[in-house]
Amino acid sequence: MRQPMVGFAELENEAIQRRIVELQVEHRDLNEVIARFIVLAGHDELQLRRMKKKKLQIKDQILQLQIQLVPDIPA
Repeated sequence: MRQPMVGFAELENEAIQRRIVELQVEHRDLNEVIARFIVLAGHDELQLRRMKKKKLQIKDQILQLQIQLVPDIPA
């Protein structure tokens, strides 16, 4: 019995889902680093702001990829 062919859209969706998971892990890891960094006395505020900005950028990337997975609804 032949396996059904996987279409390009399915492969693309799988790649997007894998990238979302990668970004979610990176976001979680960065969140932990930020939490530890804040505890340090005399931490570098500029470095902290950069890490928080990076965390927001990752979150935005995740949201954009999730939007791509939502099928278009016909009008």
